[in-house]
Amino acid sequence: MRDQEWLENRFNQLWNLFFPDIEKKNVFIRWKGRWKNKFGHIKSTKKGTEIAVNSLFQDLRVPEDIIKLTIAHEIVHYMHGFHSHLPRKFKHPHKHGIVDKVLKEKGFGYVLKQEKKWFKEEWPPLHKELNPNSYKRKRYSFFRFF
Repeated sequence: MRDQEWLENRFNQLWNLFFPDIEKKNVFIRWKGRWKNKFGHIKSTKKGTEIAVNSLFQDLRVPEDIIKLTIAHEIVHYMHGFHSHLPRKFKHPHKHGIVDKVLKEKGFGYVLKQEKKWFKEEWPPLHKELNPNSYKRKRYSFFRFF
């Protein structure tokens, strides 16, 4: 199981290796959520800028490259001025595939291809196993009025 210290170490390694020219100001990362269709997010909080990574990714069956890509993706949003002190470069965070373009420039192109396949083929059954309560059938009672 990957813990908070592991996540913070990967975050700092990625920032130092791939984004050394971007000023890191009051940014923290944490495990959060058990999402099916979201790997992470970035948002402003009272404490600073929060980067959240799907807490189900703590499971060792999730490839480390998927987690690294998720972290890098959120750092790209930060460098584009979304939820950071930096000037906003774009009106919309994903306009014209800008995040993927930057990730490819930084050397994450191979992981983008891997991510699409993994998300389609391997993530659904793994998510169902790790988060079974989200798949329980909801029971509805129907009443007839005559």
